[in-house]
Amino acid sequence: MAEENSRESLLLVHAHPDDETLTTGGTIASYAAAGYDVTVVTCTLGEEGEIIPPALAQLGAADADQLGGYRHGELMAACAALGVRHHRYLGGIGRWRDSGMAGMPSADHPRALVGGSVTEQANQLRTVIDEFRPRVVVGYDSYGGYGHPDHIRAHEITMAAAPGADSVERVFHTIAPHTPVRRELARMRADDDVPFRVPDDDELPVVPDERVTTEIDVAKHIDDKLRALDAHATQVTVARGARPSYALSNGAALPNLDTEYFELVHGPRTGCERDLFGGLS
Repeated sequence: MAEENSRESLLLVHAHPDDETLTTGGTIASYAAAGYDVTVVTCTLGEEGEIIPPALAQLGAADADQLGGYRHGELMAACAALGVRHHRYLGGIGRWRDSGMAGMPSADHPRALVGGSVTEQANQLRTVIDEFRPRVVVGYDSYGGYGHPDHIRAHEITMAAAPGADSVERVFHTIAPHTPVRRELARMRADDDVPFRVPDDDELPVVPDERVTTEIDVAKHIDDKLRALDAHATQVTVARGARPSYALSNGAALPNLDTEYFELVHGPRTGCERDLFGGLS
């Protein structure tokens, strides 16, 4: 990572509360701790998320439909744990709603993210970019990491808004490469302390290792990431131990990696191997 520089601005675009922590939490904490100005944009309130604690089950969309407001509180706590300086919702809080998984009737809601205009949404993101003027923007790849329609739409919005912005010099996609994910799954299978089911290799979406352009060492900030995951209690269960682990509502353990991986898709490649800002003058 480059020398500490509070003038540098990093902006990350995520679909739902908890995505910022699950996929980029270590990176956010690393850059925030180094004095970078970190902004997170969240596209929806995650109203369609599955709820883990039984006591909160009636917050869901089929009952009180109050999960979005509850998850806002979780997100604010997670952002504080990671050191996020600024947070914005795309178009303002509540403008766009969680569309749910592909094929779900929730996609027909009049405020569903996937039903909105990409142009309107990209302009809303561009407004945030113009406000904070990041040099680096992080989003998802065209598959949205795992195919969720809101993640794919977040990719479309980001790629429509970020590369042409005056301040933006690099755009990255957060990715999960084959080899480190498979290696961590094998380690967890051999660890009797992991209290969750460890998924088979083909259960988690991964990309070829060759797509990785940038590796961010987040080992020093795993505790920050875990505290942020603790905040997302409706969505994530964290188990502490010699090697902490965590799982979503399906009870399947997710890889707890000491490195987060990115693919550069816009901007100069020289110097970015270990630093999102590396080589930028």
